[in-house]
Amino acid sequence: MSISRRQLLQTSLLCAAGMVHGSSPALPQEPASAPTPDERKRLARLAAAFMETYEVPGLSIAIAIKGKPAYVEAFGVADRDTGEALTPQHRFRVASISKPITSTGIFTLIEAGKLQLDQRIFGPNSIFGDDYPWSADGSETRITIEHLLTHTTGGWKNDARDPMFLNKQLNHRELITWTLKQMPLAVPPGTSFAYSNFGYCILGRVIEKLTGQTYEQFIKENILKRCGINDMQIAGNTLTDRAINEVKYYSPAGGDPYGMNVARMDSDGGWIATPSEMTTFFVHIDGFKTTKQLLTDDTLRTMSTPTAANPRYAKGLFVNSANNWWHGGSLPGTETLSVRTNSDFCWSAFTNTRPKFRDMTAALDMLGWHMVRSVADWHP
Repeated sequence: MSISRRQLLQTSLLCAAGMVHGSSPALPQEPASAPTPDERKRLARLAAAFMETYEVPGLSIAIAIKGKPAYVEAFGVADRDTGEALTPQHRFRVASISKPITSTGIFTLIEAGKLQLDQRIFGPNSIFGDDYPWSADGSETRITIEHLLTHTTGGWKNDARDPMFLNKQLNHRELITWTLKQMPLAVPPGTSFAYSNFGYCILGRVIEKLTGQTYEQFIKENILKRCGINDMQIAGNTLTDRAINEVKYYSPAGGDPYGMNVARMDSDGGWIATPSEMTTFFVHIDGFKTTKQLLTDDTLRTMSTPTAANPRYAKGLFVNSANNWWHGGSLPGTETLSVRTNSDFCWSAFTNTRPKFRDMTAALDMLGWHMVRSVADWHP
């Protein structure tokens, strides 16, 4: 049986990367130096092979070691129609990498004493009180902050009936009201894992309820500013709404990149950023002392501890037994990944496509691992 170029690339990356977060490659314990010219060529060849295999217009990567930038590069084009070259300053929709940002915002309020993990969202004596209706059986009134963070609400999963992709004309309040009326929970809260964009939409509204600010304002002022990040923002919906230095999106896999209400996805998938900015954010929640952290050690331990419902997902972070944390993002027109390793590496890799090859996210992960193992001074 013949082996395709894509299969060959995946095999090579799997051998180098240790099976997609499944093991912990040997990474340096001392501050890293920049790649040599020959090593940069090697990294560029890895990027070119990945882009050719997955038909990627633009790929942007940022790697930090011990909190310091080690490699920042962009390949390909930001806009196929104009031929505009992609640069490290170009911004992408990060999609679900928005979730660790929202989780950090929630834990910031918990540390400030304004919120508790076991606090209820809907119903009597809850955060929202009578702001929203609840069903006859009252199942929604048992949902807590922790259920939302861990995707264990009991419903509203990311499938064909994901509320975040329905009724795009509705605002947040209208969408939540409609969903509570039309989509009863499938199982009791806390009993099973079902990845939920809508749950993180609700968390954004919790932040607004408790702070009196918009979700975007609160995150910019209390999270991003503390990281030295000043240019991130919530995405627009249409091509006309494209922000300064934002890439153009392509989706061979289907779906219209400009036919969604991305702005309404603010807290579950709405941010635009450069890979450097998202890597900088991850550096500030990585739990190491090389960079000032946004949250305390105890809080980060809670944030990165999974539930029995899914030992691979904590509270806004995917995790594994090697103590690596990460989150990916996928929307029509974009695939993204940000990673924090147990050896004080953080990296982000973004593309401006969602290709017909649905295994690209895993290969994007492996590409990052392969790159960090391809520079001599980044080894012990």
